[in-house]
Amino acid sequence: MTTRAGGVSGGEDGPADRRGLASLNLGRSVGDDPAHVAENRRRVAAAIGGRPVFLKQVHGTTVLRLHAGHASPEADPEPADAAISTDPALACAVMVADCLPVLFAGPGVVGAAHAGWRGLAGGVLEQTVAAMREATGCDAGAIQAWMGACIGPARFEVGADVLAAFGAEPMPSDQPLFRFQPNAQGEPRWRADLYGLARRKLAALGLGAISGGGWCTLSEPSRFFSFRHERVDGLRSGRMAAVIRLR
Repeated sequence: MTTRAGGVSGGEDGPADRRGLASLNLGRSVGDDPAHVAENRRRVAAAIGGRPVFLKQVHGTTVLRLHAGHASPEADPEPADAAISTDPALACAVMVADCLPVLFAGPGVVGAAHAGWRGLAGGVLEQTVAAMREATGCDAGAIQAWMGACIGPARFEVGADVLAAFGAEPMPSDQPLFRFQPNAQGEPRWRADLYGLARRKLAALGLGAISGGGWCTLSEPSRFFSFRHERVDGLRSGRMAAVIRLR
């Protein structure tokens, strides 16, 4: 998983409106210089030893099985929030800046999922594992998952709609994975645990191992990009990526 470090974007000497992109921004739609994004993506490709295929993410549950055509400069794949690959030349990549990235590895197949609360509630993790099993015939117990950096449970403020999406009762009290904490105006709000919600879903799938988690993108702005931190410093936020490929 990338952090802010190691790229060519923004910086103290760059334009004020691009300093929030320093330095390894991988997103093309955040106002960065396209040449800087291309160089940053080239560096990630060199580090992973394959061609990362970046997706058109829409907070959905569609899973894309990568093939050589997806790596061409003219490729225009359908919107998707997860990908799997059985080709060592093609790396699965998802971009994040507070949402949860989950990487998967199984015998002969890897996968990556972009799992914000909408994707989690909708079943993007389940769909990714199903696609991996269909592609190779492997058992769920042969697949392992790793959770990258996302907004942590102490900072992720949500409303009753998010609780309802996960089947939790929107009551003004603490619940598993949702800690009640009204906002400054006294309105009911909760702190949601994305890691816990994902871990519960992954465990229910019977995966062989689940690891990672424990960071907070909003709490470490010098290390991670954070979409919500834009509201704090007034600067544009870049995008990080979690990337995986077969060896």
